[in-house]
Amino acid sequence: MGLESKLMTTKKAAVLWGITPRRVQVLCDKGMVKGAVKMDRTWIIPKDTLKPMDGRTKAAKKIKNREHRAQESDRKYY
Repeated sequence: MGLESKLMTTKKAAVLWGITPRRVQVLCDKGMVKGAVKMDRTWIIPKDTLKPMDGRTKAAKKIKNREHRAQESDRKYY
């Protein structure tokens, strides 16, 4: 098995994840895509990588708020 069978481009990831190639590039730039590596001007992504959660959605904001509250409760001083 060659590397081609284990890796994909931003265009292929966009089709699999149902988003635009530009959005995949932005996610890669922000470090939100696990295993993504930039080679020259192209992002290379492992095929088994899952689509990262979009932080702009209500579900993501709920998770973010829950994590924030948990951190706040850990910081309480007695």
